[in-house]
Amino acid sequence: MYSSSIADAPLVREPLHAPVAHLIRGGMIEGIHYGSVVVLGGDGDVRFQLGDIEAAFYPRSALKPVQAVAMARAGLPLDGELLSLAAASHSGEERHLAGTRRILELAGLTEDHLRNVPDMPFDPVVRDAWVREGRAPSRLAQNCSGKHAAMLYTCALNGWSLDDYLDPGHPLQQAVAEIVEDLTGQRIARVTVDGCGAPLFSVSLHGLARAAARITTAAPGTPEARVADAMREHAEMASGSGRDVAALMRAVPGLLAKDGFEGVQVAALPDGRAVAVKIADGANRARVPVAAAALAFAGVDPGSLTEFRGEALLGGGREVGCVQPVRSLEPVAVSACA
Repeated sequence: MYSSSIADAPLVREPLHAPVAHLIRGGMIEGIHYGSVVVLGGDGDVRFQLGDIEAAFYPRSALKPVQAVAMARAGLPLDGELLSLAAASHSGEERHLAGTRRILELAGLTEDHLRNVPDMPFDPVVRDAWVREGRAPSRLAQNCSGKHAAMLYTCALNGWSLDDYLDPGHPLQQAVAEIVEDLTGQRIARVTVDGCGAPLFSVSLHGLARAAARITTAAPGTPEARVADAMREHAEMASGSGRDVAALMRAVPGLLAKDGFEGVQVAALPDGRAVAVKIADGANRARVPVAAAALAFAGVDPGSLTEFRGEALLGGGREVGCVQPVRSLEPVAVSACA
């Protein structure tokens, strides 16, 4: 079981990543993706590890469920679609923009209060439509706007200042940091700025998996359970139509999953089994099949994971290879080359 004590911060060092996936073309290894993988059992013990699961790293948006828990603990009253959006890296679809506006309205605020960076929608189809229509980048369209709107709502409810809500010393960010340490079970190693402008806390891959497991095993009605339920029930609100992370939650009953830029993936089941993946070069083409293989290693039925085998490698317009998890995951791998 998990300890209630908080361990020292993970070491800031060059991660000792290992090969986690091979690019197979014509039956031969053409390239190698390095990274790290951890699989936790329902009791919290490490059942499988590859690479460096204890070095400090930046979870990027994979930490958003933890940030959402922190806001819920601080009084954020959202549930359902809007709470899922508070933990989202959304695609910029109209429902995401409308949901973010709704959170701001509940707080008595407007888009002008947001301090995330203006951007175009994340989804390429939606983004192309914006370009054709001559629409400019906006804070509302940026993929973290739901989180930022929820942060502002949390500040308004607590009487905290709004203009500086992204300052690491702000009461909101101090509250987030406290919950990051509580759920990961370790001190934060370093604080920097994420792409959206919010503080980004460095923990270990092991700590990230532990946090996800603690969220999915929390008692019903707790802030953790509210976040997990919202994201699982409204997976497209936490991501978008056609996104692999939403498809993964639909394919595996009870699974909570969140991706992050630079090849990060975390996922956890209601019984506490959890996996976390970091691809060293940030490649999504390796993140998806490696995460699926890790889930199969954790005991998820491989048959439910076949659509996550990863993109094919093409030659002359036909499939001649694939991205395949390394041999240590092979006994339960869901990826197989043509």
